[in-house]
Amino acid sequence: MKIINKKVFYDYEIVDRLEAGINLTGAEVKAIRGGHVDLSGSFVKFVAGEAYLVNAKIYSYSFARKEGYDEKRTRKLLLHRKELIALKSKIDGANLTIVPISVYTNHRLIKIELGVAKGKKQYDKKAAIKKRDLDRDIEEEFAGRLR
Repeated sequence: MKIINKKVFYDYEIVDRLEAGINLTGAEVKAIRGGHVDLSGSFVKFVAGEAYLVNAKIYSYSFARKEGYDEKRTRKLLLHRKELIALKSKIDGANLTIVPISVYTNHRLIKIELGVAKGKKQYDKKAAIKKRDLDRDIEEEFAGRLR
């Protein structure tokens, strides 16, 4: 099971990728296995040498208690010390951010794929849409001639 944040590829240019674990409660694990996650608008923030996932929305599990549950709570990412230092040094000097690309299960574990990303400008986004439309038209033209 894999849940992909498609908006990331539209808003950012992915420079580097890595895999991290995430600290969850039992009900959150069940909700993720059911596919009830929204990663749009979420990002990674460094606080006191640790990485945290901010604004990721994990909906409440239908059979769990709902009182006191915060869907958008900040969750700690599980990374090795060397990975934390490398990520922090990458984003400090450059105009980069770390965004979640996808959440997936790896056997019994829940993993999150992170991307070191550079934000796209509005004209970059429009150029990407135009290129995609032209490619689609060319493919349709070739498909029409092959019939």
